[in-house]
Amino acid sequence: MSDSARVRRLAGRVRELVASSLKTQIKDPRLGMVTVTDARITNDLREATVYYTVFGDAVEQSASAAALESAKGVLRSTVGKRLGLRHSPSLTFVADQVQEHVANIDDLLAAANAADAEVHRLAAGAQYAGDTNPYKAEEES
Repeated sequence: MSDSARVRRLAGRVRELVASSLKTQIKDPRLGMVTVTDARITNDLREATVYYTVFGDAVEQSASAAALESAKGVLRSTVGKRLGLRHSPSLTFVADQVQEHVANIDDLLAAANAADAEVHRLAAGAQYAGDTNPYKAEEES
């Protein structure tokens, strides 16, 4: 078994290597504005999962996914040489759904703000149901 700190360090290194290789080595015209967001590597250092986002519509995202799949061999050899491991980890690219999650959270926050505004609007003209001071005061004798 590998040390978990070493695995995390290597995963960060894989993320950096893939990102720099995409910028400098891969010249595929299908590759859009790809951002490598995270990389995870298994404890046996044999498989690495690289998470990425693509700026653009669904067509650009699918084209970038195809470009990453076709460049997988070049990226794997680059990562293997630069990491200095006995075996190069196999790379799997997964599209990160951060943008959809952000849009969903924004919609939920907007709905919560609208509900708060409605509560404040209703509370503006409200009056107490009973006395203004509901606590019984001791009568002075």
